[in-house]
Amino acid sequence: MIEVEGMDDWLQRKMETAIDYTKRVLRRGGRAKKSLGQNFLIDDSIIEDIVWQGIPEGDMPLVEIGSGPGGLTRALVERTDRLWAVELDTEKIEILEKEFLDYPLHLIHMDALKLNLQDLWGKEKGWLVGNLPYYITNPLLMHFLEQGESLKGLTIMVQKEVGNRMMARPGSKEYGILSIAVQLSAEVHKLFDVPPAAFWPPPKVTSTVLRLDIRSYPGLEIDSVTFFQVVRAAFGQRRKTLLNALTAGLNIPKPEMSEILRIAGIDEGLRPEKLSIPEYEKIAKLIKSR
Repeated sequence: MIEVEGMDDWLQRKMETAIDYTKRVLRRGGRAKKSLGQNFLIDDSIIEDIVWQGIPEGDMPLVEIGSGPGGLTRALVERTDRLWAVELDTEKIEILEKEFLDYPLHLIHMDALKLNLQDLWGKEKGWLVGNLPYYITNPLLMHFLEQGESLKGLTIMVQKEVGNRMMARPGSKEYGILSIAVQLSAEVHKLFDVPPAAFWPPPKVTSTVLRLDIRSYPGLEIDSVTFFQVVRAAFGQRRKTLLNALTAGLNIPKPEMSEILRIAGIDEGLRPEKLSIPEYEKIAKLIKSR
């Protein structure tokens, strides 16, 4: 960053690039912690694309999950005056407290898996943004999709492989429990990939930014517990035929399971990844009524 004599400190910070900002705030003793899956986004163009492509226009509350030292937070505070930043790392909370002292930012020092969105903005619907740590992506994602009544959508960065699984269609090798769980709750849109060089320290994998628009009504005509019991049983032994996987996973006699699949109009010899969400729902409804 070029120093300009007499330039106001506030203006200097406005002119900082993401990488300069990150270097400056971490120079005071901060570091990326591998145990927390920390890789800090330092690419200004990627940050801009996340904020302007990933978040729809309109007045709504935003929450950022895993703010780290605040590289993305700097752009988000310019987008809304109702922003919550959730961070588990005490070291990074101290940085955020100092850097965003004069901004309308609500800092929350806690494990995001314990966050209840209604505690932030009541019955209003907001938007979630986050670079989800690779080691805890699935639990975090499920935690917030289960709070869909409090969200209009999510813009998340995940490992590319995980993103592919979330978007996978029936019949593909990536299609599985995660695909079904996410697509039941939201429409998934891929925005763009993010190379390792966009982070410090650079991860060993490419990331993907996805936008998830929460569905107004998931559409299941069966309770989710029964539905996912069937799905987990099927994919728990995905190399087996559907009949054998469900027979073993649900502890249902094979002749009875075969009859259930016949009534549902589903070939018992198919592999689990071949079935669509409505087909799994048919099976679950028949099992529930047996």
